[in-house]
Amino acid sequence: MPDIVIRTEELTRDFGALRAVDHLSIEVPAGAIFGFLGPNGSGKTTTIRMLLGLLEPSAGRAEVLGYDTKTQADEIRLRAGALLEHHGLYERFSAWDNLEFYGRIWRLPRRERHARMEELLRRLELWDRRQESVGRWSRGMKQKLAVARALLHRPRVVFLDEPTAGLDPVAAASLREDLASLVRQEGVTVFLTTHNLAEAEKLCHAVAVISKGRLLAAGHPDELRSRAGARAEILARGVSEAILAALRARPEVSDANYQDARLTVELRPGAELAPLISLLVESGARIEEVRKASLEDVFLTLIEEEKRCSPTC
Repeated sequence: MPDIVIRTEELTRDFGALRAVDHLSIEVPAGAIFGFLGPNGSGKTTTIRMLLGLLEPSAGRAEVLGYDTKTQADEIRLRAGALLEHHGLYERFSAWDNLEFYGRIWRLPRRERHARMEELLRRLELWDRRQESVGRWSRGMKQKLAVARALLHRPRVVFLDEPTAGLDPVAAASLREDLASLVRQEGVTVFLTTHNLAEAEKLCHAVAVISKGRLLAAGHPDELRSRAGARAEILARGVSEAILAALRARPEVSDANYQDARLTVELRPGAELAPLISLLVESGARIEEVRKASLEDVFLTLIEEEKRCSPTC
């Protein structure tokens, strides 16, 4: 398997006057859960459809597993799994019969097919209910079965488009755990679109943030925090005016405020928090807790910067 499973170069898609994806260039490493993040209507689903060869780009190019999405789309779809807007299940069928149907489509030999079906149903804790009609199941159970469907033929890359959308918190957490476990066990690369930033922070090894089809940032979540600048909240006692002034004078800090034992520090892009913690401790402040910026904080910062910058950037 190549080190880079997905590569796009200036990938662009227009629908009439609307530019849905705008000169997108990203790379997705093998074996990663890659989070493709953006608000609704930002071009996430359109990008997946181009990567699967279901839509042709208006400009630019893309490769998946080394295959060109325009000229070798069939090769990509043979080696990829996908769970897009709809789960693709037949609700009058049982869970077993659904997987049997798709296993035959993939032309998996009977013994191999049944062994794989049992393996996935057991891993996803659906085995005991395999003979039940899927139409009676909860949305969370259906999504788990849809994930099993997408992984049935042992694809090397899987595209998941908002897989936990509409699930309650317990079902979403369960599906996230199952996805993380399956990736560890099978070594599959996952391209995950979501606007749930907490989900991405828990699951993803790397992320890309897009808005209005344009790439705003890409990298490990920690890299994005550093690059975009972020806010840190520190619960501390004994932060005097002198300490606060020393913090504000630091080149890494754009602003700092202290109220009700809560110190809020606005960091400049690329700034590290550790030297500031050392400064506080050496100055006599008593630190109780440090809360770094979440991926959601970084995402909102990037979106706000994009709004201020557009259309001149």
